[in-house]
Amino acid sequence: MSLPAGTCNETLDQDMAIVRTRLQWGILITSLIVLFTIPLYVNSLGLNFINYLGISIIAALGLNILTGLCGQFSVGHAAFMMVGAYVSTWCTIHFGLPYWIGLPLGALAAGGVGMVFGAPSLRVKGFYLIMATMAAQFIIPWVIKNVQPEWTGGNFPMAVPVPTIGDIKIKTEIQWFYIIIPLTVLGIFCAKNLSRTRMGRAFIAIRDNDLAAEVMGINTFKYKVIAFFISSVYAGIAGSLMATWMRTVSYTYFEFDVSIWYLGIIVVGGLGSVFGAVAGAIFIRGFDYAIPIFIQWAAGVFPILNLNTDIGTAAKPVLFGLVLLIFILFEPRGIAHRWEIFKAYYRLWPFSY
Repeated sequence: MSLPAGTCNETLDQDMAIVRTRLQWGILITSLIVLFTIPLYVNSLGLNFINYLGISIIAALGLNILTGLCGQFSVGHAAFMMVGAYVSTWCTIHFGLPYWIGLPLGALAAGGVGMVFGAPSLRVKGFYLIMATMAAQFIIPWVIKNVQPEWTGGNFPMAVPVPTIGDIKIKTEIQWFYIIIPLTVLGIFCAKNLSRTRMGRAFIAIRDNDLAAEVMGINTFKYKVIAFFISSVYAGIAGSLMATWMRTVSYTYFEFDVSIWYLGIIVVGGLGSVFGAVAGAIFIRGFDYAIPIFIQWAAGVFPILNLNTDIGTAAKPVLFGLVLLIFILFEPRGIAHRWEIFKAYYRLWPFSY
């Protein structure tokens, strides 16, 4: 970790610290205070977007651990979110369990399914591993639609019961904010620490050169499967939160294009960086949210263009692809790399050396 001029690490604890200086502690504490007081000055519509953004960050963190940290590509992330959403819903509907038990059970179920689809990583990698994980995006929805449809709802959405804490029913955006955002912060903290552990260093070694990692004594298959498990647990948590927050669950919420969007998030943000996963989610979700608003504004300013919201909806994939292409060509290391350059600049300025 780069440090400001004059700051040196003298002990191992200082070297391992995520928050090192007083300024960093001050920024962190101030940021958390501002974050958890957002409901005081943001309306319900804004909180709706922030809650969706928090869920997206959790899912993006999971995919970043798998792809950015361990180097294993997956295009079935949305399918693992689907598993978490449906399993937590079944736990509350069919088994009468509280949602707060169904949530971790859904996450563990997603992790188990992720390990199954990650098993081919023993023999294949690259394009072939992508095709193996893509199978999840077709197999899991087929199972939901055709196997025990009275349990899964088949082709129809399932209503999700409202979770409760004591006598309080979690319905409003403010109530969901204080559930989703703390889980998001916890997910960021765990992901940040993971790369500093023995397991995280093994992930990085496998990403850089799996053959060299195996020669050094790292059980590559074991750690690849663990990476799939952790990634899918994050996806399961995100899927469960999304289903319960939206009060309904359907396989159509987690189709193949959703997995591609999450891949785009970590590419734009920066592979292998926790900050990149968060920044990418904010950028892409904000971009997605702003397109209809921009189309509506343009329709009022330029009526001759005959624009409408349907055009904005149809343009989203095109504009998303364009943004992704621009980042791949001109900033392949993502927003996180640009942030590191900025930090180095203001720490060195005005001394260019």
